[in-house]
Amino acid sequence: MRDWIYINTHDDDARFVLGETGERCLTCIGINPSTARPNDLDNTLRQVRNRAAMFGYDSWTMINVYPQRATNPDNLDSRINEEYHQQNLVEIEKLLASTSVDLWAAWGTIITKRPYLKRCLADIITVAKKYDVNWFSIGNKSKAGHPHHPLYLKKGLPLDAFDSEDYLALIKRQ
Repeated sequence: MRDWIYINTHDDDARFVLGETGERCLTCIGINPSTARPNDLDNTLRQVRNRAAMFGYDSWTMINVYPQRATNPDNLDSRINEEYHQQNLVEIEKLLASTSVDLWAAWGTIITKRPYLKRCLADIITVAKKYDVNWFSIGNKSKAGHPHHPLYLKKGLPLDAFDSEDYLALIKRQ
């Protein structure tokens, strides 16, 4: 059994990283974490774990554009919590520096739910540029060009190259 990675705030109101350790990691980027914890995965995290194994990765992690726990995206902070955002960037950079990581863009259309989410993603992309990471998405993009959430994907779809810079240019125009 692999070791768990679980990085959250003391009060558990935010989660920065959840996953299992290994040498070659598929890291899924969602919008915000729900209630999943080590040994208590929700449907989204089970999908991430299963797809990572299907694609030949020996480990997986889940990070998010914004780390606030909210089972309903409507409950996300109306204004950005800068402390959460900055700590999220620190933890993402630690993850990217620690192992071979491929990034799976999977935040869905919820990126438009709060204006600050686009800025958070842009900052994550800036951090990722420092490391040798490959970006992927799975399945067709939404009509507005957003990569789909793991729960809304058909089984058997391959990883497709994802151009994070082109995507940033797209969402800046929206």
